[in-house]
Amino acid sequence: MGQWNWPWRTSAAPSSFGRTSTAEEVTEGIEARDLTVVITGATNGIGKETARVLALRGAEVFIPSRTLESGMKVKESLLEQNPNAKLHVMEMDLSSLDSVESFARSFNSTNKRLNVLINNAGIMACPFQLSGDGVEMQFATNHLGHFLLTNLLVEKMKSTAKETGVQGRIINVSSSAHRNGNGLPTSLDKLNDKSSYNCFSAYGESKLANILHANELSRKLQEEGSHVTANSLHPGLIPTNIARFLSFSSIFIVMLKPFMKTIPQGAATTCYLALNPKVKDATGKYYADCQQAGTSLKAKDKVLANRLWVFSEELLREVRQQK
Repeated sequence: MGQWNWPWRTSAAPSSFGRTSTAEEVTEGIEARDLTVVITGATNGIGKETARVLALRGAEVFIPSRTLESGMKVKESLLEQNPNAKLHVMEMDLSSLDSVESFARSFNSTNKRLNVLINNAGIMACPFQLSGDGVEMQFATNHLGHFLLTNLLVEKMKSTAKETGVQGRIINVSSSAHRNGNGLPTSLDKLNDKSSYNCFSAYGESKLANILHANELSRKLQEEGSHVTANSLHPGLIPTNIARFLSFSSIFIVMLKPFMKTIPQGAATTCYLALNPKVKDATGKYYADCQQAGTSLKAKDKVLANRLWVFSEELLREVRQQK
């Protein structure tokens, strides 16, 4: 993958961090002033904490937001904590392919470099609904929007890595729920079949897609000799509004509490993969608690990863043709 040139000392030692580590702890002492980062889903939850901590370390952070108003509120709250934070808000609805393309065009038209792309946004177990493009909403938001966004920004990342010698990093926030998916869709009709829709299975399938996307992207980047890596992660069980469609009893919440992470803990693995030098050259890996972790057999399937890539490209073409 070429010579590593992040602006700090590197180490091949295994991570000393774990389940209770926070985003600030895993990035402590790391200087990121020369880095530019795009983070989806940074208006709340672990995405917002990721943006806060990366900005705290000096990175210039771009926050795509469904509305400029909501994005500016987040920016203002982060600036109250860190007046020196370099934050930018741009409009983007991840479930809308036109909106994703518009964001990418705007970003690529700037003179900004791009070192780190964090595909963090997501929805969980929502009732059946279609995106404005006519794609099942969880797949559209959690996978297809990120797939398109990454494809539109990856050339910027390659050129940045080549110009600066600093290895680029693409990070997909997945979930251990990827194990619950029944498989992957093979056609738009099957993807949009309301009669067979199960909100939990659909979520698991979209999270499986996140891992397979990162793995196949990693393979392609390595084949090209690109100085950009791609990895995925499970952030942990965190009480954020991603679970807004679920209704839990108070007893169930009490039972889950010992297994839950705080938001700073939930953002730790993302920040670790974004900045920490201990993941030097790591690519095509899956992490949890800042350590490499195991996945389901389907998530390791290289044929399935390639099939998903082809299906995603075909789906993008089909949606465009229907407009």
